[in-house]
Amino acid sequence: MPEQLIVKNLPFIKILPRWAQELSYKYCSKTANLYILHGNIRDFLPHKMDEDEFIFVKLQNYISEVLFGNRDIIIFWDRSSGISFCTSEMHREYVKLMKEKYPDSSESDLFSSDPAVAFKLLEKYFLLHIPHKKRIVLIIDYAETVIPRDEIARLDETDRYCFVTLNRWSHDPLFTQGDVSIILFSENLSELNSRIVGSPSTVKIEIPMPDEMVRTSFFKFLERKNTLLVEKGITNEALGAITSGLNLLNLNRLAAESFQENREISMEYLKAKKREIIESEANGLLEFIDTDHDLSYISGHDFVRRRLKNAARALKQGRLDVLPMGYLIAGPVGTGKSFMVSAFAGEIGIPMVRFKNFRSKWQGVTESNLERVLSILKAMAPVAVMIDEADAFLGDRNQEGDSGTSNRIFAQLASFMGNTEYRGKIIWFLITCRPDLLPIDMKRQGRAEEHLALFYPETEEEKLDLFAVLVKKLDLQIRKFPVHEILKKFKHEFSGADLESVLIRAKFKATMDNRSFVTKEDIEETLKDFVPPAYPHEIELQNLVAVLECTSKEMVPKRFQNLDRTKLVQDIQELKSLLGERS
Repeated sequence: MPEQLIVKNLPFIKILPRWAQELSYKYCSKTANLYILHGNIRDFLPHKMDEDEFIFVKLQNYISEVLFGNRDIIIFWDRSSGISFCTSEMHREYVKLMKEKYPDSSESDLFSSDPAVAFKLLEKYFLLHIPHKKRIVLIIDYAETVIPRDEIARLDETDRYCFVTLNRWSHDPLFTQGDVSIILFSENLSELNSRIVGSPSTVKIEIPMPDEMVRTSFFKFLERKNTLLVEKGITNEALGAITSGLNLLNLNRLAAESFQENREISMEYLKAKKREIIESEANGLLEFIDTDHDLSYISGHDFVRRRLKNAARALKQGRLDVLPMGYLIAGPVGTGKSFMVSAFAGEIGIPMVRFKNFRSKWQGVTESNLERVLSILKAMAPVAVMIDEADAFLGDRNQEGDSGTSNRIFAQLASFMGNTEYRGKIIWFLITCRPDLLPIDMKRQGRAEEHLALFYPETEEEKLDLFAVLVKKLDLQIRKFPVHEILKKFKHEFSGADLESVLIRAKFKATMDNRSFVTKEDIEETLKDFVPPAYPHEIELQNLVAVLECTSKEMVPKRFQNLDRTKLVQDIQELKSLLGERS
């Protein structure tokens, strides 16, 4: 056994990445035989040679060469390549011994890609070597093809054999005492058999996406190889900082493409490519939110706007410890909840993404999708995450009818959102007009901690302010006129969405008259014809549940501020009954 794995205080151990240290310590403890490495397993991995130099290798090579030093016996197996060895010497020794002890074994069997054949022969080989105190490591890639996530009764004969064999190997005392270890590779734990993953005798280790220091070191590595072309003035440190969320394989491809085309990498090019790669890696489950607006484009909602401006300021100052884990943004339809959050994205200067539907009708795919997305979010940090229509999107811990998938997904997401390690690094925005339908688990302290609500403008000043902000947002050329006169004349209860619709229609009318500007008459005529959608009971219910959810009185409209809480709950129950909902 190489010294770096048995001498825990050796300096080598201290320069291993955290996951490799964990694997080394678990291995040295001799308490486990089965290890699952998951996460960023297809990437290049850095090995720090000295203070200033890294080498970058693939995971199989990292384990065989860096951790185990190509000593004793290291075997590789997957369903495509079958059995292979780390060195030709190991290969020859295996063939010689097996031919001698089992002369009936054919060459094809000795290197079979059929797990039922390969595992039987490998076990015989292990047992022949155990008395000689040789360390053996078997690395099985694409483990999801061997022990897929499914009910045991639904597995075919080969998969059941693999399940039983690996489960037995994981706690076989002969393997523990004889120093036989099995390492499984799989990108997503959720794709593996849950009984093996959840077994106390299985060690699970996540390979993380590269952090900023590793990415910077990789750019320096490419620069030393003279394969990196960047615009003048762009440092490796700047490249490392902007490429959060990308693995080294992605960065290598970017550098190789630009080098091949003899085109220097610019920051704009890198940002565009980063977005493209992350959306592709997430299989379309994450969407970047682009915005040309900041919080100056928000009308009214002064309390909420101030809160978000203060949060943006804390972010820029690096005070992540004072930020909430997440926000619940409530309020009736048309109040600009999504626009408020996208304007916050424009204010903070960090990426914001929208969660898209990750659910699938296929067994295990939903869990795999979520695991992939959460890994990407961790790598992208700092990042803001918007979940629109959160009450419908997140589901419930007690949902039935899908073999427990919704329960598992809900628990996984709730656990991730509540992990304080990501405070200020991953900021959640749950947007809904029905916060009462959102499970308490998601909106409690420690997850969506700050509850903010938006309401329709009530005063003339608020309506005028909204009008001015929408003119700016829509880039309207408008002839000056006393707006308050029109707003008094048409006493609609306008939402921001209603007024925006009116202004767009007025702009359309001006365009049809071949004018580049909007007049008072355009707006008056549009308002005469405009009929706002009438859902009075639904809107009132959305108002009341938003009021009930507010964590500050200051943001509540005056007409609700003195409303007794008991009366508020009673009114909500009556409206739900009127609309045919369960209380």
